[in-house]
Amino acid sequence: MLTDIFEGIAYLFEEILFIPFDFFRDLELDSWWAANALNFIFVIICFAAIVYWMKQLKHYNEIQDDDYDPTAHSFLG
Repeated sequence: MLTDIFEGIAYLFEEILFIPFDFFRDLELDSWWAANALNFIFVIICFAAIVYWMKQLKHYNEIQDDDYDPTAHSFLG
């Protein structure tokens, strides 16, 4: 019974959940750029998030919102 559960989990992952990965693996033989389009989208999203984060850090640094006093946090004093 326990082996049936693990074989069912293996079937789920190998035959069902990996279908998109199989598609991209087959697509890579035709077009490397198309196969990696999803990766490029993730890179663009991460780059935009980093730019936004840096702009926010610059904004809060300019208005000096942070308390740089060593006694600002109880665990530092």
